[in-house]
Amino acid sequence: MNAFIAVVLVCANGIPQQDCNDERASEVRKVRVANELGCTNGWQEIIARTDLRDEVGKTSYLKTECRRVKERE
Repeated sequence: MNAFIAVVLVCANGIPQQDCNDERASEVRKVRVANELGCTNGWQEIIARTDLRDEVGKTSYLKTECRRVKERE
C-alpha cells in the first residue's frame, strides 16, 4: 500500500519555481497524508499560524508537492 507526503516549500521570490526544492527553500514542511487529495488542503492553515504568513506573496512564495512513499511491509 502507498502513502503520500504533502510537502510545502517556502522559496524566495528570486528563486525560479522550477529551482524551488528542499535544498533551496528557506522552509520545508512535510506531513503524511492518506491520499493525493490530502496534499491539496490543510497546508494553508499550517502556514497561516506561523510568522511566514507575513512574507508569503511579498518576499517569498509557496510551492506544494505530493510525494508517494512506499509503506513498509
